[in-house]
Amino acid sequence: MGNWSLNETVSTSAGLVRAGRTGDGPDLVLAHGWPWSSFSWHRVIPELARRYRVHWYDMPGYGQSDKAAAQQTSLDVQGKIFAEMLAHWHLVRPSVIAHDFGGAATLRAHLLHGCNYERYVLMNIVAMRPWGSEFFDHMGKHVEAFQGLPAHIHRALVEAYIKGALIGAIADDDIDGLVAPWLTEDGAASFYRQFAQADEHYTAEIEPMFGEVRCPVKIVWGEADPWIPLARARALHALMPRAAFETIPGVGHMPQLEAPEQFLSSVDDFI
Repeated sequence: MGNWSLNETVSTSAGLVRAGRTGDGPDLVLAHGWPWSSFSWHRVIPELARRYRVHWYDMPGYGQSDKAAAQQTSLDVQGKIFAEMLAHWHLVRPSVIAHDFGGAATLRAHLLHGCNYERYVLMNIVAMRPWGSEFFDHMGKHVEAFQGLPAHIHRALVEAYIKGALIGAIADDDIDGLVAPWLTEDGAASFYRQFAQADEHYTAEIEPMFGEVRCPVKIVWGEADPWIPLARARALHALMPRAAFETIPGVGHMPQLEAPEQFLSSVDDFI
């Protein structure tokens, strides 16, 4: 079946977005997070495409989508763009798998913008305060100190940040693919801009609504996530008590790359 590629360009209210889709069957949308891109799904898309019509895109400010200097790409915007992408694809009730910030973006689309989902997987998501790692918090407080770093130091920082999410080893090509979008001039600027625009208000305002999700939910978590600990997953489950809950032992923040077979096993029966 088809592999990951970005062969669509979609005009959205937050700029041009690169997207792709493949496969045949019920509709399934993959939502990536920060500092990732739709490339993070590339190892699982071929298998998912055997049973689903799979859709993905790079969020504005990420991957191969627009990264304009004055662009607003915070979570309030990303929730609206997810709704716009579903409308672009004419999807009324797709299943959704969301990872990291993709969790908050798709929750906002569902709870604030009326998007409906058939089945909904939340995997190692950003949805509750406090967000992310200690480094994420430090960067957010000192963004200006990191902007303008020499290219080789910037690359080393991005690689170290991305590797800090992982427990299991992944292929060097996967690391390169995750890092590459942030190494161009506009990509480097956008990398630091994401820290500056991060605001926990965008999850705080929907946390009280988590029990109102209108579809079957499964929470899947890499047990050894260095960024968002398992305790946060359990707290999320307490706010969504009807959700199914499963952990993946020995896996960090990126199950879809660290343990793709376990990831597929966790989500496939549910969706």
